[in-house]
Amino acid sequence: MSAASHAGPHGAAPDGHDLHDNEEPHGSLSDYVIGFVLSVILTAIPFWLVMAHVFKSPTVTAFSIMGLAGLQIVVHMIYFLHMTPKAEGGWNMLALIFTLVLVTIALSGSMWVMYHLNANMMPTGGTMGQGDMSGMTMAPPASARDSRTMP
Repeated sequence: MSAASHAGPHGAAPDGHDLHDNEEPHGSLSDYVIGFVLSVILTAIPFWLVMAHVFKSPTVTAFSIMGLAGLQIVVHMIYFLHMTPKAEGGWNMLALIFTLVLVTIALSGSMWVMYHLNANMMPTGGTMGQGDMSGMTMAPPASARDSRTMP
């Protein structure tokens, strides 16, 4: 099939791309570069926040990282998925709002679960320190028991 017949009744544009009836947003190289740079920055900032101990409170650090993660999702949706209010008659914006609601539920639910796991699974601040097992007694394993002396 030749390029002219493949282009359909509209022909091809001078730059070699096929002409389309719909006005779907297509990303330019500068859009992709901007999206990539923003993604790298939004990835590097959380690492810096954690490694440099910028905030004294782990809660503030966690919420900052969640906010930056949400912002990175929006950057990806705009610059790489081309979800703008003009695209597809606004349906992409509805998908964006739905995605943001789901991400908010997932992030807040994850934080809730991690908080409760930390509160319920970590040892309490009793007399045991890390690695201190002096106050604990353990029964020997079944293979070490002498069957003549122990039932």
